Amino acid sequence: MFDDASYKSKMSKTLDVFSKELGSLRTGRANSSMLDLVKVDVYGQSMPINQLGTITTPEARTINIQIWDINNVNLVDSAIKKSELGLNPQIDGQLIRLPVPDLSEERRLEMKKIVKSMGEKCKISIRNIRREGNEDLKKMLKSKDISEDDEKKFEKIIQEYTDNNIKLIDEKVSSKENEIMTI
Repeated sequence: MFDDASYKSKMSKTLDVFSKELGSLRTGRANSSMLDLVKVDVYGQSMPINQLGTITTPEARTINIQIWDINNVNLVDSAIKKSELGLNPQIDGQLIRLPVPDLSEERRLEMKKIVKSMGEKCKISIRNIRREGNEDLKKMLKSKDISEDDEKKFEKIIQEYTDNNIKLIDEKVSSKENEIMTI
């Protein structure tokens, strides 16, 4: 029998990854998830910053990182500088302060384009999962594992998953765009 739940699961995982990527975009407000994609080469491996210290946002425009091991402060500092976040760390002992500057109008429009393109890539992934499901259905129909009625029923179910996920992506994109354009 056809397992539509596995396709639903794949689509929701794709959506989770997209949400995580959106959260890491800088919008002018301090947000600890902005640092999620920054990796630091330490102890012979690449680690996320949240495994090297405590990340807090005491104010709307500041991120503080309390590094646990003083030997890692400069490594975290250089990893942040190398990232595409455009943040300039200020070191105070084991505390790294990241002031989050306002975004220029030009940068806001650039960010909007980035969000749109991320949304499109996610939609393509969702559609590829739908195509994969439909191809599996055709193979099952050809090998007589399912009837034509079942094929139509499951195609409809997969299409509903696709439509719902694409609607969610559009909502997330528009919400993030509003957040970016809000000064």
